Amino acid sequence: MTKHTVAILGPGGTGGLLAALLSRSGHRVICLAREATAETLRGTGIQVRSRHFGDFTAPVEADTELREPVDACLIAVKHTSLDAALTRVPPAALGDALVVPLLNGVEHPAALRTRYRPDHVAPAVIRVESTRLTPGMIEHGSGFIEMDLTGDTTPRPRLDALAAVLSTAGVTTRVLEDETTALWSKMSFLAPFALLTTRYGLPLGEIRTRHREELEALVAETTAVSRACGAPTDPAQALARYDAFPAATKSSMQRDAEAGRPLELDAIGGALLRAADRHGVPVPVTTRLVRELRAAGH
Repeated sequence: MTKHTVAILGPGGTGGLLAALLSRSGHRVICLAREATAETLRGTGIQVRSRHFGDFTAPVEADTELREPVDACLIAVKHTSLDAALTRVPPAALGDALVVPLLNGVEHPAALRTRYRPDHVAPAVIRVESTRLTPGMIEHGSGFIEMDLTGDTTPRPRLDALAAVLSTAGVTTRVLEDETTALWSKMSFLAPFALLTTRYGLPLGEIRTRHREELEALVAETTAVSRACGAPTDPAQALARYDAFPAATKSSMQRDAEAGRPLELDAIGGALLRAADRHGVPVPVTTRLVRELRAAGH
């Protein structure tokens, strides 16, 4: 196996788990974070508690800024801190690296392509439940970690090579041909879930019973926008997925609201409204929910 050097921007719940898995698999990992976090990671590595992978500790390098070329840089921060975090990744330092954003929403690839080489930006969608308990301590709650890697302008062999590295490390990774479809399939599922659980402060089980009508209306609106953007999605399939989730499931936006953290409301709700406006798709329920969340100080 060829040893890769991978930078992880934001070694939190998702980034920290990826860093630990890649390190455990024999790759060189450089975590990019604030000085205090970087110092902790240099001293203790990353400790993972996972019923899927077991409990293990993996050594990583850590710095406040990327200072050398890498094979790939995975961006695992939230939208709310993206601009500030990107100062840790100067374009000149990247070399020939793939830049792989794991963010929610659909607008970030275009923004990243104005900063980095467009054909090196390879957006990904990740599915995992993982929490940073303290710097360097990660609890992986789901029995899986899955990634869809894409990039309309990225050479396919480069995507396949990175997918192989991730898969060997334990991340079930597939390469998808159509970037728009990959991003909107996540958005179509995430937007109704995030907006409703956060607006009402309820887990998914109560949303899908007490607010079923709104959930169905939001799914219809989101899939209509997705279709207008060139990514057909099936509303019945989305509803079936919500119904299959454990009743106690909360969205990450809802957990951010409960913790008093900034919300990705603009990256999810705002982006959906902007896309609807561009394509002339009426989205009254989404508009009301976003307005109510903003009025509540979010």
